[in-house]
Amino acid sequence: MHVQNSHWSSALAAGATMSAPKGGGRPDGARTTPLRVDAQRNLEHVLRAAREVFGELGYGAPMEDVARRARVGVGTVYRRFPSKDVLVRRIAEEETSRLTDQARAALGQEDEPWSALSRFLRTSVASGAGRLLPPQVLRVGVAEEHGLPDHARLPQQRTQAVGELRLVPEAVAADGDAGAAQLLDVVGQLVDRARASGELRPDVSVSDVLLVIATAAPSLPDAAQQAAASARLLDILLEGLRSRPA
Repeated sequence: MHVQNSHWSSALAAGATMSAPKGGGRPDGARTTPLRVDAQRNLEHVLRAAREVFGELGYGAPMEDVARRARVGVGTVYRRFPSKDVLVRRIAEEETSRLTDQARAALGQEDEPWSALSRFLRTSVASGAGRLLPPQVLRVGVAEEHGLPDHARLPQQRTQAVGELRLVPEAVAADGDAGAAQLLDVVGQLVDRARASGELRPDVSVSDVLLVIATAAPSLPDAAQQAAASARLLDILLEGLRSRPA
């Protein structure tokens, strides 16, 4: 799991601070005319490459890595995304929307609360969603040495600094991110239903469910090995979420 708040926080103001490109063009997301076929193709390549690179290396990966993966010049990337923050925000917003759709589908297609929750988790993990969970949804901070419950702690992963993390999804509301708030609301419904049915442990929160998605989506070089590892790890985590008879 890779979450880096530095790129995300500055992206919040990117739309207000960046200047329009020369020639009267408009930044990504604000175009009023269709892209040329080659420009549209390059945009799709950049977005696909960004998902892969950020999924493997985290949102701290440089734009040059995205350009190399997309097989375009770094200038092409910057013409569509004037700063890295804008690209990070685009990918994170798309991931939030995808996860929200998956959660809503699980709510609408499964009558049993536990089946709905496990369906959402299996779908999201299989899609690799956990590797691109945006910071606004999965807020990560360094835990204090004292005063934090054990269940809120987990090891830092890969390139993160040494320490421990805590999940603070409640902070999303203060950031005014409507997409993230919608995701937390829908996942909250899944959690509430499963908890009310008695099948979900009473101490499991939305944070824990998001943590399962992030943890069960490892980035491995072999696709088949990655899928098998994700499925196996998710089975174990699901067992940990279920309540047990007294």
